[in-house]
Amino acid sequence: MEIQVLDTKGKKSSIIEVDDSVFGVKPNKDAVYRAVLSEMANSRQGTHSSKSRGMVRGGGRKPWKQKGRGVARAGTNRSPIWRGGGTIFGPEPHKYEYNLPKKIKRLARRSVLSQKLNDEKLIILDDFDINEVKTKKICQLLQKLNIDGKILFLTSEINENLFLSLRNIPNIALLKAISASTYDLIDSDFILIDKKGLELLNEGLAIK
Repeated sequence: MEIQVLDTKGKKSSIIEVDDSVFGVKPNKDAVYRAVLSEMANSRQGTHSSKSRGMVRGGGRKPWKQKGRGVARAGTNRSPIWRGGGTIFGPEPHKYEYNLPKKIKRLARRSVLSQKLNDEKLIILDDFDINEVKTKKICQLLQKLNIDGKILFLTSEINENLFLSLRNIPNIALLKAISASTYDLIDSDFILIDKKGLELLNEGLAIK
């Protein structure tokens, strides 16, 4: 299939041919759901921890004698029902990560890219053409393209001038095209990608 390429002024520049298996697939919601769930789970630190009654310091002596005080009996002041006592079935360090087959991960990314392209929210540019740090230049580009919201810039390589130009604009992220996850893609309202980045995605996600 063919996709229109724009220049930095928002005008039609050329046409690029891409693989139908990457940008023309029927979106698979289940694959996208499972991929996002896996990515979010794998990002969890899992270091939460609490102390049981056996781990809490102190509590070795019986607080008071068993009988004669007219109060409930107690064997330790580190019981879970006491203030400062241990926790019953509290959180423990745990790995939440789980992996998906590569085919499902790739299908999820292809699904999101196809949907974004179909919704006209995937915009391909010849080049970002940033030779100096100019936030104003990026703002003008976004105005010419008439887009706002959460915007994801994808490039073949991270350009330092582009990074510095983007970092002061809210709701904008910059990633290497090939390393963008399913969550990165679906979490953005618009995706701007340069021609080289698109070629890398097309090559990396195409069914061979």
